[in-house]
Amino acid sequence: MNLDAQSIAQAVAPFFDGALMESESNATVDVISPSNGRRLLSIPAGSEADVDRAVASARRAFEDGRWSEAPPSSRKKTLHHLADLIEAEAATLDALDAGEMGKPVSEAFCNAAAAAGLMRFYAEAIDKVMGNVYASDKNSFVAQRRTPRGVVAAVVPWNFPTFNAVLKIAPALAAGNCVVLKPSEMSSRSAIRLAHLTLQAGLPPGVLNVVPGLGETVGRALGLHRDVDMVTFTGSTAVGKQMLQYAGQSNMKVVMTECGGKSPQIVFDDGVDLNAASDTITRLLLTNQGQICSVGSRLLVQRSIETVMLEKIADRVKRAVIGDALDAKTTFGPLASDKQCARVMQYIETAEQDGARLVTGARRVLPETGGYFVEPTVYRDVSPSARIAQEEIFGPVLSIIPFQDEAEAIRIANGTMYGLIAYVWTANLSTGLRMMKGIRSSLLVNATAPMGEGPGHAFSSEPAGQSGIGTESGLAGMESYLRRQLVWFNHA
Repeated sequence: MNLDAQSIAQAVAPFFDGALMESESNATVDVISPSNGRRLLSIPAGSEADVDRAVASARRAFEDGRWSEAPPSSRKKTLHHLADLIEAEAATLDALDAGEMGKPVSEAFCNAAAAAGLMRFYAEAIDKVMGNVYASDKNSFVAQRRTPRGVVAAVVPWNFPTFNAVLKIAPALAAGNCVVLKPSEMSSRSAIRLAHLTLQAGLPPGVLNVVPGLGETVGRALGLHRDVDMVTFTGSTAVGKQMLQYAGQSNMKVVMTECGGKSPQIVFDDGVDLNAASDTITRLLLTNQGQICSVGSRLLVQRSIETVMLEKIADRVKRAVIGDALDAKTTFGPLASDKQCARVMQYIETAEQDGARLVTGARRVLPETGGYFVEPTVYRDVSPSARIAQEEIFGPVLSIIPFQDEAEAIRIANGTMYGLIAYVWTANLSTGLRMMKGIRSSLLVNATAPMGEGPGHAFSSEPAGQSGIGTESGLAGMESYLRRQLVWFNHA
């Protein structure tokens, strides 16, 4: 079944105190469908006044304890209900996102159904937050309890709109905070729909608020706001640095950032199933058109298998079914915007100047649609210092870089300013362990293609370098939204 934009309309406006409100700004932003280049809708550009009202709503809700002081069983029930509602409307939420930023409705990775599962995980975590009691002398009792931070501003990107919103609001709400959500101006409709669903689930008005608008207006105002206790941000490294600056210029609020990446896929010639490796590497590159911060955009391959891996990857990327993101047959949609398309094409146009050799792709396609379609693109003989190997392209461009041994692979893997995640393919346990100790980022070691769901939503990760600050996901990620309060009783 194919969906159209008209059948999934959703009004976009500031949402606080449990209702849609008029923006204080008369300025608007046009949202363009990346599949056909046509205007979908206009949204408010946002203003500092919109942010002030939303933050005030969240502050009132937090101070009167309507959510943070509710019984854990009640809060757990509410978030489970919310997860059920998200799952029931998963197709609509996916279609809203596909229409605005081009993630194909056929793509299950980080879709609305996955967001519902994430919400359930954090619903179950609510009554499992524990503090500490310390050994002390007979005249004292010393403990540490976990308390919510207060008002959390969540600034999320456009690449997985529903999932990224839930990735922030689920642990923040489970920890007892009140939230002001700022979605990307390119993909706001699912955030507003989520806000309506929270009310249906029984979340009190004011606990979740949404301010749509431009990053330089709404995002900046949230970063600088003196009544925001924490900012959790996902986006570019440049804007992540700005959020840190805003915190320093205002009230020293806590800032958690997940920023850019230039993740390596490292393949050893030691018995790995190269077909399975090629399938998985290509699958990740094609997912959401490579618009993933953790995409393995650098393929580091041992020289002895470079040619065979290159051929396998090139063959697989050509199988992508390119088309409208709302078409269920599409496996590879458009880039999210005209600006993003131009950015990717700029990298492609300059790659050969740095000595890279084109294997396949590098063209805009389906020009008759008016959409922003770029072929999956593969380069070989890429220098580790080349722009396409150093900078986050955020598109379907793969750089193949040969290496001789483990030491060279580690040096190349660590040779960017980023440190989000690395993927290692080896059938040798000792090799995997040495790579774990040598590479600074989180690491996924594959002896076979990943199967099943692993730990589900229980894992957490912390970026290195300029990929961000703080721990996200899992129970450890939920602790990021909690403050440690020391309690010390002296008694006779």
